[in-house]
Amino acid sequence: MPTDEVRFDGRAILVTGSGRGLGRSHAMLLASRGAKVVVADSGVNVDGSGGDASVAKLVVDEIRTAGGEAVACDVNLADEQGARSAAASG
Repeated sequence: MPTDEVRFDGRAILVTGSGRGLGRSHAMLLASRGAKVVVADSGVNVDGSGGDASVAKLVVDEIRTAGGEAVACDVNLADEQGARSAAASG
């Protein structure tokens, strides 16, 4: 097994849908490899209803506890202003 691993030190990476499932896994992996992660998830249900800002915050807390850097972002990324805001938070 190769010992080389891709590092993301000094880079900010926005991961959409990173409050749960595969997005969460990607956010955690990127953070473990040095990325500053923007955890973008508004906590909506699969059908688009509801919303829970704490979903992103929980992942941010996990990343920080593990020694990484992260910020939560729960804006609507379908909206241009929301997308600009998310990109600026990194």
